[in-house]
Formats: sequence, structure tokens, C-alpha cells
Amino acid sequence: GFAAMNTALILSGGVGSRLGADMPKQYIKVGNRMILSYCVERLSLHPQIDAIQIVAQESWHEPIVDELKTYDVNKKFKGFSGPGENRQLSIYNGLQDILTYAEAEDTVLIHDAARPCLSEALITACIDALDGHDGVLPVLPMKDTVYLSRDGKSVSSLLNRQEIFAGQAPELFVLGKYYEANERLFPQKILQVNGSTEPAILAGMDIAMIPGDEGNYKITTKADLERFRECILQKRI
Repeated sequence: GFAAMNTALILSGGVGSRLGADMPKQYIKVGNRMILSYCVERLSLHPQIDAIQIVAQESWHEPIVDELKTYDVNKKFKGFSGPGENRQLSIYNGLQDILTYAEAEDTVLIHDAARPCLSEALITACIDALDGHDGVLPVLPMKDTVYLSRDGKSVSSLLNRQEIFAGQAPELFVLGKYYEANERLFPQKILQVNGSTEPAILAGMDIAMIPGDEGNYKITTKADLERFRECILQKRI
């Protein structure tokens, strides 16, 4: 069978305004290293990840390369891609660059630089679940009762939480199909995309769901940052 090349696309283009820090959260140092470096190390060490592409603003390229010297253990880093107008356009820029060294039948694993607790097990689970599908999305079940409100002021209906899932990361896609799915949304629709799996769904791609990992959270608030700091401190003691 065809042994697909798996490229990890790390999204690090965000400016992280929500946290109110003086730098994007993925570059804050925890445990004396950039938050970004944690997922880079995990991906570099994973035997089924062949290449790493990073979307980041140019001013951060040098500091990132400095970190890569230590944490890209198996030297899988291929290059940087420029951030786009929104998250999905950043992904698209990354896909274009990956297609210069990968084939359409290969795969891309999309991950956020601000999700440092990526486990080897979750990467493996994504790759294992791809067989017979066009993509894989880790999801978390809804623990709370979920309601729909059409106007944001009053409750319109109760939703069946068995049918509702929270999308997580990393997301894995067949590269060529996913690239085409994004191309179809130009020029306007791609600006409205909020989740990476949305273009795939709109294009009719078959996306398998697998159980996500509660611990693989995204650092968006100060509380998240503290949670990660605590976790790293505990591991070091």
C-alpha cells in the first residue's frame, strides 16, 4: 500500500489578543521554553510524522528557529508559511507550501501552537483512524445541557447533546482533497470559516470522528496559562 507522508502544519500566526499579554501566547516561556516548543518536540519525536511546517509572522522566525535547535529533535522542520487574513487562510498558505514537497495522496495534520499538551497517543489515533476516510477529527462530548438561541437573548430549543460534539485538534486530512476543498471557498467564503474541518464538510469529504483528549486544551486565557504552568512545575518536581 501507499505509505503516506504525514506533514504537521503548526498554526502559530495568531497574535493572541484575548490573553492580554504583551506577546502571542504560543511564544510565552513556560519551564524556560516557548509554549510552541512543546508540540514541536512531540511531533518531531513521533515516528509517523515526517515533516513540520509552521505558520508564523516573520518577526518570530528567528526566535522559533532558536527553539527548534533544541526541540525539533529529529530535524523535521521544513519551513515557514505566512499568516493569512484569518486562521483558514493561514492554513491555506501552509497547504500551498506543503504541496511543494508532498503529494496530493499524502496527509496534513493541523495543530495549534497554543495547544502544548499534544500526546503521542492522540497523533497515533488520528493516523490510525484515517484508513478509508478523507480526514479525522478528534471530538469531545458535551457534558452540559445545550440550548439553541436564535437571537442570543432567549432559549429557542433544547439540543440533543448526544448529537453535538466539540471539535478539537489535531485534525488530519488527505492533503490534495483538503487543499481543493479550501480552493472552492475562494474568494469570500473562506473568510467566514471558523473551524478547519468546515471546508472538508462543505466539500463532502468523509471525516471520521475519534475521542479527543481533555488534556489537549488550547491556551486562550490567563487561567489556561496558569493551568499549563502548574502542570509543567509538577512534572519537574
